[in-house]
Amino acid sequence: MAPLRNYYPYQHAGLLLLRIGIGFMFILHGWPKITGGKEMWAMVGAAMANVGITSGATFFGFMAAFAETVGGLFLMLGLLFRPILVLLFITMVMASIHHFTAGEGINGASHALEMAILFLSLFFIGPGRYSLDEKLLGNASKNRLY
Repeated sequence: MAPLRNYYPYQHAGLLLLRIGIGFMFILHGWPKITGGKEMWAMVGAAMANVGITSGATFFGFMAAFAETVGGLFLMLGLLFRPILVLLFITMVMASIHHFTAGEGINGASHALEMAILFLSLFFIGPGRYSLDEKLLGNASKNRLY
């Protein structure tokens, strides 16, 4: 049955649009954190105490800000796609845990949970044909979904 065939001719364009949109929003979300300096990084990194890590808050806060800002840019470009997604996924899992332990429930954690699910899904899907990883490594055109 041709109409039900799993064929999506614009899947790579859709992945590009998704990467640009989400990446841009993460740059906007992470920029104030990365430019906030050590005080901001320590405040963000303090969330690690929720999983029993009580030292290195400044480092972990910087890594979260880096993951959101630089990760957003690399997500847009489709560069180092899977390593960046791992950083973004971990950041969103920690943000979810922080919101839950702060008593905000699912309403407070929903955005971070949704982003974690998105990043995990993209990890398996890949960046698509229109990415720097494809240009440099040539993976997407060999692994078609159709």
